[in-house]
Amino acid sequence: MNQKSSGRLDALVARAQQDKAEREKGYRERALKMYPWVCGRCGREFTAANLRELTVHHRDHNHDNNPLDGSNWELLCLYCHDNEHQRYVDATPGKDGGTGKAATHNPFAGLADLLKRE
Repeated sequence: MNQKSSGRLDALVARAQQDKAEREKGYRERALKMYPWVCGRCGREFTAANLRELTVHHRDHNHDNNPLDGSNWELLCLYCHDNEHQRYVDATPGKDGGTGKAATHNPFAGLADLLKRE
């Protein structure tokens, strides 16, 4: 990749990150005004001192679905939010980033033969 293409790509990535941050800031601020500062799963309460650990979760997992009434949001602590997304990945076939095929490697395949030799 030449320097000119690399510069354009860097600018595009920076712009996408900036746009995402602006979108998040908007719905995060609205959700924090709408809902009590409590994790919707574990019930942990938050104050201004630790509010950065409270996140906005999109119930339908679509970060572009931000209705003004907040019906697609719930406030979750970092840990519950990570857990919710991992449960979604585990429950959705093909969402694991892999091929969706079962593992075929068997690390103990030759173990019986190795044990017989000794």
